[in-house]
Amino acid sequence: MTEFKGSPVAAAITEECKEKIAILKEKGIVPTLAIIRVGARPDDESYERGAEKRFAGAGAAIKRFILQEDATQEELENVINKVNEDKSIHGILLFRPLPKHMNEARIKQLISMEKDVDGMSYAGLGGLMASKTGKIQSYAPCTPTAVIEVLDYYGVDVTGKKVAIVGRSSVVGMPLAVMLIQKNATVTVCHTKTNDLCEECRNADVIVASAGKAKMIGEDYLSNGQILIDVGINFLDGKLCGDIDFEQAIDYASAITPVPGGVGAVTTSVLLKHTVISAEKALEI
Repeated sequence: MTEFKGSPVAAAITEECKEKIAILKEKGIVPTLAIIRVGARPDDESYERGAEKRFAGAGAAIKRFILQEDATQEELENVINKVNEDKSIHGILLFRPLPKHMNEARIKQLISMEKDVDGMSYAGLGGLMASKTGKIQSYAPCTPTAVIEVLDYYGVDVTGKKVAIVGRSSVVGMPLAVMLIQKNATVTVCHTKTNDLCEECRNADVIVASAGKAKMIGEDYLSNGQILIDVGINFLDGKLCGDIDFEQAIDYASAITPVPGGVGAVTTSVLLKHTVISAEKALEI
């Protein structure tokens, strides 16, 4: 069994970005991401620190816009509009979920598709759906993009393969299904209402677990030789684990992503890559 670790994937993406950033800097452009955060959740702050480290190491920049938990809808919209109009900013990362008193749907409508490097806006998701094979016009969310990057790095050709995605969120499952179909996979999106979920997974060549339930995918879901991609981030008995029961899966899988150290390790490099692409596009305008 092979472990598809994320660190070499992230390093390869970052090195490619460094070369492009150097060229952009010669033309007076520093790829810059705006991080917008309302309140202070530990997981958001941890991801923010990881992104800052990734960007700084590659020579890109981050501008932080931090609002208090009790900030108004108008205050957040003003920040979004300011960032949309700032030509020195090429990407936007807004941490979600927003506080309950805010209208997240309206915020999704406000964010510029050209700067939506984490694929949260309605326009961005619509652009992904409307894209032709191999010609994506908008940015998919970073986590499903990280899944694609891992598969590509390790030479997994999904053409004609049966892929079962467990989880149908607009952040992972649904955009990933579109991206895999564009790579000629045959995709089944599974969820809690799926009849005989175990059988759907057993019949798949590739399983992507993104249900958000610790060690949900065990031996009843598995068959020999599968590639298992674990997107889950859960805490069980004080330890970080994925949606796949790793100890059971190693008896079946031909390859698996570990948690931690798998897909999650790639997401900030994807965020960097999208921001660099956005800066390149801005230069062409």
